Amino acid sequence: MLIDDFMPAFDFSETHNIRIRATAKGVFVVLNEIDICESPVIRWLFRLRGLPAKSVTLSDLRKFRFETLGEVENREILLGLAGRFWTIKGDLRKIDSENFRQFNEKGFAKAIWGFSLDESDGETDLTTETRIKCIDAESRRSFGFYWTFIQPFSGLIRKEMLKIIKREAELK
Repeated sequence: MLIDDFMPAFDFSETHNIRIRATAKGVFVVLNEIDICESPVIRWLFRLRGLPAKSVTLSDLRKFRFETLGEVENREILLGLAGRFWTIKGDLRKIDSENFRQFNEKGFAKAIWGFSLDESDGETDLTTETRIKCIDAESRRSFGFYWTFIQPFSGLIRKEMLKIIKREAELK
């Protein structure tokens, strides 16, 4: 899997899964097109973080410095980000699929947000996994403290997103 190629070792992680009565191809289309801010919960949480919350798709996340690290059509999408997520502005760094693996600036962390699809019998398991690798002990302490408070909300965003995708994919 792409996520293992880009970040085999990590300090923090979170995984959520949902079973969808639709093909992987149909789910993949919805995953790429869905406005995640259809959810009032996600809209509210984005606003709290100071992010635009009118209409946000996976490709729109590039505006927030998320970069697509890799994609396997109908199977997997991987987004990456590097910065000091625990600070107000995030101090985000420019990364891409070429330099993400080598990024190792002290005091920073890098994160991966992956989506994988596994189809069987016309149904698809959609899994979202987030992994964070802190570059040094200082960033691990800072991120760990931040994660204690933010993780429940991070998980809520992912669960809400999975529900929206399920609803839309099953309607098509």
